[in-house]
Amino acid sequence: MSVVQALWLAVLQGFSELFPISSIGHTVLVPKLLGWKIDQRAPTFLPFLVMLHLGTAGALLLFFRRDWLALVGALLRSIVRGKRTSDPDEHLAWMLVFGTIPTGIIGLFLETPLRRLFAAPTVAAVFLIVNGFVMFLGERLRLRSALPKNGGLDSITWRTAVGIGFVQSAALIPGISRSGATIVAGLLSGLKHEAAARFSFLLATPIILAAGLLEVPVLLGPEGQAMLALALIGGIVAGVTAWLSVKFLMRYFEFGRLDPFAYYCWAFGALSLAILLVRR
Repeated sequence: MSVVQALWLAVLQGFSELFPISSIGHTVLVPKLLGWKIDQRAPTFLPFLVMLHLGTAGALLLFFRRDWLALVGALLRSIVRGKRTSDPDEHLAWMLVFGTIPTGIIGLFLETPLRRLFAAPTVAAVFLIVNGFVMFLGERLRLRSALPKNGGLDSITWRTAVGIGFVQSAALIPGISRSGATIVAGLLSGLKHEAAARFSFLLATPIILAAGLLEVPVLLGPEGQAMLALALIGGIVAGVTAWLSVKFLMRYFEFGRLDPFAYYCWAFGALSLAILLVRR
């Protein structure tokens, strides 16, 4: 992997991890479409991706630092007290716990099998198109639903949180976006766009961070040290890109919808599929 390729992948990961367009799908497709001779199964590639994800998680922690300080404090007070109160920070903290549990369990047992099964570029292109339909239909179903459409984070129940956590696991399939799936699930639960996006990004933070930290030993091992300097630079670039992305998206979802991202997924997925089929 050249320095230029590494930097492009860092920007791509930081951007597509938070935009609802599937970072895994883009990581699988873009190198193939550009003809890069990168062995994504090489022992040095995983440590590189680990650092990119840690950079993204760091950006999310930095952007939502005030939220996390309040949430962690409220959660600890609740545990020490031995009972829950009506405090909104405490409520949201527990909803994030409930939402993280199913994702963590499913990811622990199914992440490797699913990524091996669906990591082919053509399959990633197909699921990217599917991801577009998920967002497009989600917006339409939301409009037709009888549920309230302007709910805030205080309206999330533990059942809703667990359901969104299960939906987040769909992002293990290349082409399906973590943020896209969870925002759609939030919208169909009655949340407004800004609240659904905020819960999605808060819920993603511990999952991305935990996945990265679990692979730190690989990063510091003999195989990872060969890529350490490049991985550190890539992590910083991914973090900066992710911070800019979440800053834009939180403002966008104050008034915007998922439709533009659905159109992009259809266009890029169809174009990628056509190119890959022609090259066969």
